[in-house]
Amino acid sequence: MPWEKSFEESDVIEQAMEVFWEKGYAATSISDITDATGIKRGSLYNAFDGKHDLFVRALSKYGGDRRTSKLQMLETVEDPREAITMLFDSLVKATLDDPNKKGCLLFNTALEYSSHDDDVKQLVSEGIKEVVTFFEGRIKRGKELGSIPDSVDTRPTANALVALLVGIRVLGRGAFGKTALRQVAQQAIGLIS
Repeated sequence: MPWEKSFEESDVIEQAMEVFWEKGYAATSISDITDATGIKRGSLYNAFDGKHDLFVRALSKYGGDRRTSKLQMLETVEDPREAITMLFDSLVKATLDDPNKKGCLLFNTALEYSSHDDDVKQLVSEGIKEVVTFFEGRIKRGKELGSIPDSVDTRPTANALVALLVGIRVLGRGAFGKTALRQVAQQAIGLIS
């Protein structure tokens, strides 16, 4: 009798994503994934090509569900400076509201960049590039509208804003508290003022 899948792949990817997000790729075992998803090891391997394939799919899902959709929504905000402020405010809030202090799956993976293979590195690079591109677009549009000074250097400022986002999500896992995180967000907005 051929193997028949009794679960939704997207549900498994979502559940596995939560495990990877909390523990990191290296610290996540197949047992962790089967415990979280409730499916047996054999079924997992029949549906996916193992832990690595599941991680790649989880990281892709995370990007589409969280990063891309959020950035697309923020691009509809008329004032580009307000869109950038909203992004930083929402990340500080998400960081403070997260009881497990997971940070950001993309940025957590970027911290382990050298230990990953090329397909994961590519996803990380593409994800970070997407955020840089968002900032560049908002800065350029802000200059056109006069809400961001022409003296703001677009690419270096976009890169600095990404670095500050990473700082909020990484240091917000425990090293920085509410006041420090809000100060970082304020400094970020200062870069475009």
